[in-house]
Amino acid sequence: VRIMAYDESQAQRMRVALGNAPTITEKRMMGAICFFLNGNMIGGTDNWSGGEPRFMFRVGKGIDQAELPPHGELMIQGERVMTGFYLVNCARCDDGLLARWLDIALGHAAKLAPK
Repeated sequence: VRIMAYDESQAQRMRVALGNAPTITEKRMMGAICFFLNGNMIGGTDNWSGGEPRFMFRVGKGIDQAELPPHGELMIQGERVMTGFYLVNCARCDDGLLARWLDIALGHAAKLAPK
């Protein structure tokens, strides 16, 4: 059994990058922490099985991978590819790169109907 946990310092990095908008909320999910815009997931951070902390970004299914910033890997759960979700190792994601990934994720979430 794999247990997800999150690194509070990485969660704080994401909070700072997202700012204090009242439409941004957060929720613990399976030990990770996820962030939402108007109820739609933007992404989050985890520390899967005690490995390196990672950011997760929901960018949508129709995006061309060539348009994405560097260091993203498609998210895989078990044998299932989670189309539209990308993982980025936190150590490879400076604040500028974090902002670029969040911009794409926020743009996707903004197109969705509020929940």
